[in-house]
Amino acid sequence: MCSKQATSQQCPLPREVRSTPKNACRYLDHRTKGFYTKDAGCVYRRNLTLLREMLLNDDTTFEVVWSNDSKSKISYECGRLYFNNYRRCYTSQQAIPRLLYDSPRHLLAWKIDDALFLQSPLGSSLPSPSDQKPCLLTITIGSWLKRVCPQTGQMLQMVYLSSRHKYRYLEWDTAQETFYAKSTQWKPREAGVDYWVDNLMNLAVFQAFPLKIIGVMEINKRVFGSTVVDVVLNQGVLAVSHRNMSVKLYSFHRILQMFRKQDLILGEPCNINGSEGVVGEHPFGIPSNIHITEAPPVLFEVSSQAGMQIGGNPFHFVYTPCGKRFKGAHHVCSLKDRTLAKNGVQDIDCCSVESDSIYFHPDNSSRIIQHAPNTINVLKIMTEWGGGNQSEIIKDFSISAQRGQNAASKVTVTSSGRTVKRRVYQLDDDPENETFRSVEYEDELDLLQVVVSHREEAGGASVCLHDNNTGALLKRIPLLEPLDETFPHEIILDRDTIVHIQQRNNSLFCCRVYKMTPRRMGSDDDGAEEKTR
Repeated sequence: MCSKQATSQQCPLPREVRSTPKNACRYLDHRTKGFYTKDAGCVYRRNLTLLREMLLNDDTTFEVVWSNDSKSKISYECGRLYFNNYRRCYTSQQAIPRLLYDSPRHLLAWKIDDALFLQSPLGSSLPSPSDQKPCLLTITIGSWLKRVCPQTGQMLQMVYLSSRHKYRYLEWDTAQETFYAKSTQWKPREAGVDYWVDNLMNLAVFQAFPLKIIGVMEINKRVFGSTVVDVVLNQGVLAVSHRNMSVKLYSFHRILQMFRKQDLILGEPCNINGSEGVVGEHPFGIPSNIHITEAPPVLFEVSSQAGMQIGGNPFHFVYTPCGKRFKGAHHVCSLKDRTLAKNGVQDIDCCSVESDSIYFHPDNSSRIIQHAPNTINVLKIMTEWGGGNQSEIIKDFSISAQRGQNAASKVTVTSSGRTVKRRVYQLDDDPENETFRSVEYEDELDLLQVVVSHREEAGGASVCLHDNNTGALLKRIPLLEPLDETFPHEIILDRDTIVHIQQRNNSLFCCRVYKMTPRRMGSDDDGAEEKTR
């Protein structure tokens, strides 16, 4: 089942090549060609290649091995299932999920609102052994930031954020490097003074390994404008959304250089803003050390109906212009000069309850995924380097849903026996038709995971695995339970495991775990049982 290795992977590296001094580029080039067969990265890639072949084999099926219900939200992070507001944890990396820990019930102030999973750093060694290991980073209702051991649930570190601001959300700025905690928005009826009316929210930015405070800043309406509705920090860029559908981008590094008053160190005393205390301890918390007194320079500004996204190589941005005539028409433009790319207006002709979505491919291949209920288009940005020519958007491949020929018409018979054909217009995401519900990219197996629902199918839904380069359908995995479109659901493919999390009603969540199983093993066992009988 394993494909034959290339000649460069079978033969060792020549002696003259091994002895020749080489730079980092030549080393990486040789490693990608398989010269270093004992390298951990080569072994890991080969194992994933074998796993991909096993998963796509016709004799491989997925069977439900475990299920559980909960009255609170269920989360999945890096092979672990979290129940009861992250108090109960199961590992899904074994044949059957196993309970890791079940923490006792705490006070309401310790209830967890949001969490991030931190992997261990690979490029540097840290002084504390606990900082070197993976951990679960959580934020509680009482504005406590906690580091928890993912194996035992033991508390590793606690940081108190603020007694005046209610921090509720954790988001990545740069994955596994920097993150930020965002507070809830202050409303005029909740405030007693003008200061709180002008202050929309607070952002506390941290370094992940080791845990270190970068800065806390206030998003003030007097500085960013009275129409500010939300703020997001991503890849060092502060994106500010306004009520008039405009989005302004600012450099967070430039904000630090201009407005950071002093550095803060967790666990050490400080005197700032006329108050003294220990940073990160109750009740002092972490004070604001970034005071933005004037609007920083705007890097980029655009008006869009549904936000904007930046990606590709060279950089392009995707947005939907304001106006009814542009509804559903996504524009792909060059970030350098805002020039609309050739064939840059992408509009899928569909009629559905929810509009189509568009985003850059997560594999950093300068491609764009456009997802509609009946069509998935993978687009490619073509650019001539070194020239001033216009970029062009071409279709790399397309995936279409299987629809019947008679879906648009219906035959009725009158009381007199006369046959009448009448036209019936159905939505593209009608439950009677095969519909694409979500599209995800599995980076370790290099597959596109498409969740398809169809009422006529045996379970009502299935997971389709497509080739990431051609879009060809490689495998279809049926699910046992149907997808209820009225409630949210989440389907995760993680190597040999499929996790299906769905909400059945307003107060009940369900989780089912599928595991990869050889079909021949099940048939042989059945035959052996019949012979025994």
